[in-house]
Amino acid sequence: MAHAYTPGLRITDHARIRRERRLPLKGTVLSAVGERVAAEQVVARCDLPGNVQTLNLAARLALDPARVPPALLLPIGTAVRKDQPIASARALFGLVRNTITAPTDGTIESVSNVSGQLIFREPPIPVEVTAYVEGVVQEVLPKEGVIVETEAAFLQGIFGIGGETWGEIAAAVERPGDDLTESRLRPEHRGKIVVGGAHVSFSALMRARELGIAGVVVGGFDDQDLRQLLGRDLGVAITGSEELGITLVLTEGFGRIRMSDRAWSLLARFAGRAASMSGATQIRAGVMRPEILIPHAESGAGSGTAADGGLEIGSLLRVIREPHFGRIGRVTELPSELQALESEARVRVLVVEFTAGGERAVVPRANVERIAD
Repeated sequence: MAHAYTPGLRITDHARIRRERRLPLKGTVLSAVGERVAAEQVVARCDLPGNVQTLNLAARLALDPARVPPALLLPIGTAVRKDQPIASARALFGLVRNTITAPTDGTIESVSNVSGQLIFREPPIPVEVTAYVEGVVQEVLPKEGVIVETEAAFLQGIFGIGGETWGEIAAAVERPGDDLTESRLRPEHRGKIVVGGAHVSFSALMRARELGIAGVVVGGFDDQDLRQLLGRDLGVAITGSEELGITLVLTEGFGRIRMSDRAWSLLARFAGRAASMSGATQIRAGVMRPEILIPHAESGAGSGTAADGGLEIGSLLRVIREPHFGRIGRVTELPSELQALESEARVRVLVVEFTAGGERAVVPRANVERIAD
């Protein structure tokens, strides 16, 4: 029988997870090796250089550029407050005194006697990195960050949007095939990660944001609603930096798709537990999956794992790249010969019959992942 290997989403009730928490620039690490940290705890911080403003003092003071440096009232490098005088000179034969004030808080960085321009640096922008997940600091990256390790239940989604968040797991529906509607969302869900079933609409997601819900996990979401949510076509699927006020993770794909029993069972089992969640997704090189981590101290290797990597006729799978991204179907053929794509590359393919609509498509084997029945 024809056979192929393909990766699957990982779902397990117990795994040892390590997450690197690194600053964009060198800064100060606030945690030590062996320290137990909370998800929202700041473990490192740094200051990004503030924005630069250019002030044309020669024009504003009506001076020759060479006379601008002596017109400064404060030395280079001085920190000043908004509206504080920083330069002054007389004009119109000494009858008028022009004074320039600081446009905002900041620092006088430099002045040119050639152009008469003053470079003004706004205050630095503080950046803080949290632990993201409750755990223990296993390693300190000097002046850069830490590596946090935790034992947790772990679930990967197929697609997500929104940044990192955390909250208590709360099931808002009774079955994995139920839709997460506005009526199921309540004020007591504020700050929690709400688990739906097969689908959430755009209006229900907006209601969740109004209620202050931290995150939503469902089986599917309509692609036109995603376009409305983002205000644009997604294009290359690299997400996680959106400032939407809520994080969304899809466990199955686009459309109304019943959440898998494995995902539903895991989330239902840990309802009431604190969890960390990220919608960051990248489906091209350097694949990154959205995830939910639920730290717990229960021992054991875990009963849930990724779907078996073997593909054969009849295997249930999900397409993970365009043009059929997110669609689910079953393998009907596994040709052994290589086939040419539009790019002229020759690769191994399979034929999939999609469960919704029944149409068939030829898909590169690298573009699918197996999911459990």
